[in-house]
Amino acid sequence: MSDEKVIANIKGLGIDMIDEASSGHPGIVLGAAPIMYALYANHLNVNASDPTWFNRDRFIMSAGHGSALLYATLFMSGYALTIDDLKQFRKLNSKTPGHPEVFKTPGVDASTGPLGQGLAMAVGMALGEKILKERYRINSEESLIDYNVYALVGDGDLMEGISYEAISFAGTLDLDNLIVLYDSNNVSLDGPTTKTFTENVRARFEAMGWDTLLVHDGTKVDAISHAIDKAKKIKKPVLIEVKTVIGNGSLLQGTNKVHGKCLTKEDIAQLKAKLLLPNEPFYYDEACLNYMRSKIAKRVDEKYKRSNIDYRDYVNGKCAGDKTLASYVFNNEFHYNLFDNDWHFEDHQKEATRNTNNIFINYLSHNIKTFVGGSADLGSTTMTYVANLGDIKASDYSGSNIWFGVREHAMGAILNGMALVNLKPYGSTFLSFADYLKPAMRMSALMNLPVTYIFSHDSIFIGPDGPTHQPIEQLAMLRSIPNMKVFRPADVKELLGCWQVILNSNHNPSCLILSRNDVLIHQNTNAKNTILGGYIYYKEQEKLDTVIIASGTELTYARNIGYELATKGLKNFRIVSMPSIEQYLECNDEYRNNIIPNNVKKIIIEAGSSFGWHRVTKDNTYYITLEEFGVSASQKDVLDYMHFSYDEVKEKVFKIMNIK
Repeated sequence: MSDEKVIANIKGLGIDMIDEASSGHPGIVLGAAPIMYALYANHLNVNASDPTWFNRDRFIMSAGHGSALLYATLFMSGYALTIDDLKQFRKLNSKTPGHPEVFKTPGVDASTGPLGQGLAMAVGMALGEKILKERYRINSEESLIDYNVYALVGDGDLMEGISYEAISFAGTLDLDNLIVLYDSNNVSLDGPTTKTFTENVRARFEAMGWDTLLVHDGTKVDAISHAIDKAKKIKKPVLIEVKTVIGNGSLLQGTNKVHGKCLTKEDIAQLKAKLLLPNEPFYYDEACLNYMRSKIAKRVDEKYKRSNIDYRDYVNGKCAGDKTLASYVFNNEFHYNLFDNDWHFEDHQKEATRNTNNIFINYLSHNIKTFVGGSADLGSTTMTYVANLGDIKASDYSGSNIWFGVREHAMGAILNGMALVNLKPYGSTFLSFADYLKPAMRMSALMNLPVTYIFSHDSIFIGPDGPTHQPIEQLAMLRSIPNMKVFRPADVKELLGCWQVILNSNHNPSCLILSRNDVLIHQNTNAKNTILGGYIYYKEQEKLDTVIIASGTELTYARNIGYELATKGLKNFRIVSMPSIEQYLECNDEYRNNIIPNNVKKIIIEAGSSFGWHRVTKDNTYYITLEEFGVSASQKDVLDYMHFSYDEVKEKVFKIMNIK
């Protein structure tokens, strides 16, 4: 049996999938199949019968349009995919979606498609391996965790700006467990890269602290495999540039026309003739199948058995038989009750929620081995730096503080990669910079990953920094992302409740929105009620006429307005604190109708866009919100200019309630 015959089978299956779906990308299937075969057959430590094995090597198809190539390779490698699954390529609810989706297809380690995201997630996986290796040591020489991370990228991945951020970060931390295979064919979707991408790619990687290797002929399995062998011995992250021909063997080879256009029946026929395959759809040679699967099994079986023995000994030894102490990393189960701790906060305490949050960050970092994170060069301002646990750096990955640098976009994707290897990561920056993170945050939500995004400087109240730093539309943007939970606590008690939800949210990311401005602890806030997303802060004394709803620091406005209404003898209003719209909307109709009834006036007070609040109030709503950008001035002048000073907000409430 020859490698070329197996590769021909992979190519044939990939092309048949695309032809059956009348949709897909044949160019990468025909050009990069030898790369995929060399990696899976000769190097990747995986067990197809246990695709979530915690100590497996990770592979990310960053060039996610190459999904047909990936699925064909996974089928030939023995994963739980059938020919019928391949025939369902790009069809509804199939195990073979148009771009790879984690948790849907056995053997897929990350959802990819937006170019560059996969590469940056691979960096996060590699960093995650380094961190976990330190935290789960068997002894000074060995760890339960010891794997490499591989990614296949194309020119498009490397053109995207996120790749520059991620590559620089990986080089700074010497992530020598990361090997990136570059399908270098000098063609992108619109045409030759001579029009768009003429830089020296390997020189760029080398300038950022990587080592690079070149394979001149991407059809030579031995040359590709030799390069991977060499890369595994280098004490730096490695880029292997493999020169390929896009659509190799097609009548359109070497052109952009073969990138994302189905091959004609005539082209498929001549191609299969060249590959010595019968011209019948979804043909594969059983001998080729067994050959590839046996190669993987012979190489990996002993490592797999040893890994499971080490895990059993670790649990019985260091964990005294208690699997829960290691369950999250190895079984993706996590439960934690913050309310079990005896928290004590002074009633007169007055500080910004970003400052108070540092107490929780430190507590969690000291008590949860998988809780780790950092900031985009703003830890001293977002207050997310953890004391006494050290920094993660190239020579030592045992710390707890990650210095992401000014790389917000890559930070988000790196956090996704860390979450994919079962860490509980967080990252922080200013709320107005959430836009830099948006593509990666969307992938967090799409993949159901428990990433925590911490955003401080939550409103125009920050004052002099001006409109570039004063968020207006960001809260609405974050709340619009499906499967994303957004929390904006009013004080430390609500912050505690937010963290209780965040820690136990194993299937969605969260955003924690914090103030730079000092806030007092509210007498009526409640940590456990915070879990409900919205609750009654002040209850009416007579028949209800108006509900005032506020989040975050604006709850102070609502409270003070409530005091003034009460002094005027008003007893027909209610104040609702709304730290999380998403949590509130998950409550049943009975609860929500009890908190915010229909047929009463609803007044929203929030220093941000009104967009999205209709989901909470539906009708009879009055918005005291912000719909334009801020200005640079003192806090008082900004609030006056934006008509959001306390006095103006109070007057608006009074007017809505017909109070003189």
